[in-house]
Formats: sequence, structure tokens, C-alpha cells
Amino acid sequence: MVPDASFRHMSLRALALHAQRIGRVFAAVSTWARLVRERGWLRPRRRVYPAKPQEGIRASRPNEYWHIDVTAIKLLNGTRTYLHAAIDNFSRRILAWKLALHLEPNTTCQLLAEAAKHLPAGSDATSVVADSGVENVNEKVNAWFDVGPLRRVLAQVEVSCSNSMIEAWWRSLKHGWLYLHQLDTLAALEKLIAFYVEQHRHVVPHAAFAGQTPDEMYFGRGDHVPGELAAGHARARTARLKSNRELPCEACRLPGHNAPGLTDLSANSRVLQLHDEMSGTS
Repeated sequence: MVPDASFRHMSLRALALHAQRIGRVFAAVSTWARLVRERGWLRPRRRVYPAKPQEGIRASRPNEYWHIDVTAIKLLNGTRTYLHAAIDNFSRRILAWKLALHLEPNTTCQLLAEAAKHLPAGSDATSVVADSGVENVNEKVNAWFDVGPLRRVLAQVEVSCSNSMIEAWWRSLKHGWLYLHQLDTLAALEKLIAFYVEQHRHVVPHAAFAGQTPDEMYFGRGDHVPGELAAGHARARTARLKSNRELPCEACRLPGHNAPGLTDLSANSRVLQLHDEMSGTS
């Protein structure tokens, strides 16, 4: 029943109960699981759609694509706060953020103005990926995009990709930092966010950049980091091998032998004799 394709839509627990209902097998689900594990039974449940997760927008340089979004964070007293942020697609650097008690269009305009300070003079146009929320699509924000150096792109409307990059950062911020503290006041929340943003920019290495931080990627100051880490890894491995090979083994070492490895038969016999003497069975 386990490898039968006609039962592949059932979970293992449901399959165990179904086998009992049709009078075929009366066994606990733990027994099913043990036998599946021991005998290597494979269920015909290979996923075919979608073939693999789609990769979103990927920039080739800083300030090519930005992502903006807002997330709600509740204080202990039930007050809802709204955190706006802008992240650079290429470097994952948080360019600007604003914490507010109300969801207002002015906050989005202030966020974009703060992020636009990082744009070098004469740079190419920057596409700002945003969702279709009311905080991003309104008269004030529309007017700002009309006169500003940025171009808005609505996720899943004008492009097929979602705004997942900044949403992933929301998860890291909340579950990796904010939810580990008592969020009792707006000032405390703002201080916690400021600390995490600073660490994210300057301290925390990003796995996608071979150990470089978002700041190093954004400003182009971390080209030396991957090479230094690779060299340090090689040195550490050499030192670790050397240290392991020099470890003494007094119980097995014969007089006059410096190497811990023994290969001849007489040496092996002597090792067994020493082992028996130490265990008290000689």
C-alpha cells in the first residue's frame, strides 16, 4: 500500500487508518513509519508543479532596483505601528526606514526622499518595486514619482515577480530580533529597529555575497573579503590537521616509537596486551 500510486494522496497516518477501515492491515502508524524507514519504501509523491521556485528580480549593480514595503508591528498594549523600509536589490542594504503610528502617504514620500539621498549624481534611473497597497498608490506618492529620480514598478501587476526580497527581511527582523524583546513602547521598538538595521548594514555577513556585508556590496569595499576568508580557511585546515596528527596516545605508543600509527603485527599484539592490562583482564 505504501508504494501504490492509488494511495499517494493519503498521508501515512491516513493510510494506516484507511487500511484498518478496509480490514486489510491493523497496525499503528508508528509501525508503518518504522517499516517504511527500515525497508526504504518510497512513495510515488514526487512534486512536478511547479518545477522549482522562481527567482525574483536580480540587479546587476547598486541602485538598479529598490524594493519598498510596509509591515505592521503590534506593541504589548495592542497598538499597531507601521514600519516602512526601502532595500537595495543588488546589495540587500536597507537604504531608509520610517516607523509611524498611522499608515499615511506622507511616510512613503519621506522614505523615498531619504533613500534618494544615496543616489549619485547623473546615475541611471532606479526602478522602485512596490505592491499595490494604498500607501504606495495615491495622489501624493504619484506626484512624487512624477518629479523625482525614481520610477515605480508595481509587483505582480507591471512585472510578474513579487516583492519577496523585502518581505524576507521583515521575517528576519521580526523573528530573529524584535520578537525576542518586550515591545512595550514606540521608543523601545524604534531603538531595537535602529540596532538591527545598523548590524544588518555593517556587521552581519550575507551568505549570498561570500561573507561580505550589505554595506561592502553597496559601496564596493568588500572585494577582498572572499579571498581572505578562503585563505583563512586553508590556514585553519592546515593547522587543524597538524594539531590532530601531533596528538599523543600514551596508552598505545611503544617505547622508541614517536608516531601514533602502528602497522606491524608485533606492535599490534603489544597494543592488545596493553589494552588488557589497562582493563584488568590480563
